[in-house]
Amino acid sequence: MAVVKLPTQLRAAAGGDGEVRVEGETVGAVLDALYALHAELRDRIADADGTLRRFVNVYVNGDDIRFGDGLKTPVPAGAEVQILPAVAGG
Repeated sequence: MAVVKLPTQLRAAAGGDGEVRVEGETVGAVLDALYALHAELRDRIADADGTLRRFVNVYVNGDDIRFGDGLKTPVPAGAEVQILPAVAGG
């Protein structure tokens, strides 16, 4: 089981939860399990084809999945998966 950490800007789409526990052996499987619980998150995190939106960063135990295997990055049992949309402004 993985612990998915959600930032404040995504919590409304997750029923107010800042932390969700789901099963999955890869980042893609963890996200699919997350979407099964909170369908609204899919539109906020992924494009129509299922790839992560350009401005969404995902980390497994602090490691950026862009420097690993992307959605195929392994998620060990008990891992922390953090989703962080980029924030811009001025």
